[in-house]
Amino acid sequence: MSTATKTQVDTFADFVDHLAEALDDPDGGPASGAEWAARLHFSRFHFDRMIRSVAGEPPASFRRRILLERAAYRMITTGAPLLDIAVEAGYGSHEAFTRAFTKAYGVAPATWRRKPGHIQIAAPSDVHFHPPGSLRLPARDKVTSMDLLTKMVEHHVWLTGEMVRLAERLTDEQLDERIELNVDEDEQTIRSLLSRLIGQMGMWNAAMATRDYDWSVEEHESLSSMRERLATEGATYLSHVRGVVEANRLDDTFVDVLCEPAEVFTYGGMIAHVLTFAAHRRTLVVLAFGRHGIEELGWGDPMLWVAQPA
Repeated sequence: MSTATKTQVDTFADFVDHLAEALDDPDGGPASGAEWAARLHFSRFHFDRMIRSVAGEPPASFRRRILLERAAYRMITTGAPLLDIAVEAGYGSHEAFTRAFTKAYGVAPATWRRKPGHIQIAAPSDVHFHPPGSLRLPARDKVTSMDLLTKMVEHHVWLTGEMVRLAERLTDEQLDERIELNVDEDEQTIRSLLSRLIGQMGMWNAAMATRDYDWSVEEHESLSSMRERLATEGATYLSHVRGVVEANRLDDTFVDVLCEPAEVFTYGGMIAHVLTFAAHRRTLVVLAFGRHGIEELGWGDPMLWVAQPA
């Protein structure tokens, strides 16, 4: 990348950062292109040229598009009057806002609010308003299905550790309190579910290493034992997953000699099995936690985890 190109890219990134900050500014930040150029220490001519060269649209158009996308988000998530949303988006009248919105989205704001669609407006830079109040540059590296699979396993190992940590706040009676289910013959408790979450990874680690798994460790296991086992079994299992994903071997098979008779599984099928049954057990744990006033993990949803950059 040449020095000139790097300067243009850096200036664009600075512009996006400043614009993101201005979204929460009660005064809306700089209103004119000249004010934006001055803030970033460029002449209006050079500022417009640099932003257009990177973003594919002039800074004024870029800013108007972002504010329209935020306005669309506000229409979906708030009951604010359209005039208030129009003013927040920088329009002096309802009519001007309606014209701009209709041009961008194909329908008038009132119509779109009743039947909303995609809030992002197509743009060369692929930079858009990111709810609830920021901007997001496009990812340099596209997330593949394999990246997603690895992240889901990473989330599972992390969340299991957090559950064990939070379980230390509970008494033995609370840990061993029966979780009522009328569709499962097994008696479940927070203790048994946490132990099984770790044991599930340990069991498959054993299967892939062609060795026996010691089921007795899960009999009324202590939290200190769980922490020690997770440090080993979680790291080992995650290492298996990363290795298989990086080598593109999800369809490769291995023999599980722990089954009677022995069975053949694919690595991809095994990972899907672990995540499916783990999600059920984790949900039961967080619901049981909630009964005892422990709610900081929410539902344990991986949605935000997998969306974060590596």
